[in-house]
Amino acid sequence: MAFVGRAPLVADSTREERLAWVRAKYPCISNCEACGICKMFHGRDAVHAFAPYIDGRAEMREVARGLR
Repeated sequence: MAFVGRAPLVADSTREERLAWVRAKYPCISNCEACGICKMFHGRDAVHAFAPYIDGRAEMREVARGLR
């Protein structure tokens, strides 16, 4: 996977840009046995786990902190 850099700030990005960033950072490879991304997000995919960030209700850092 290519490095996608830091998450765009909510104030400086659109919903579509934040959604694209999450999808690029945490892509589903359709092989749950080998991946582990959904386990990291307690059985949810990244788009669902980071919905508050994608929707502009919280910064990525805040949402990630809540997932730990």
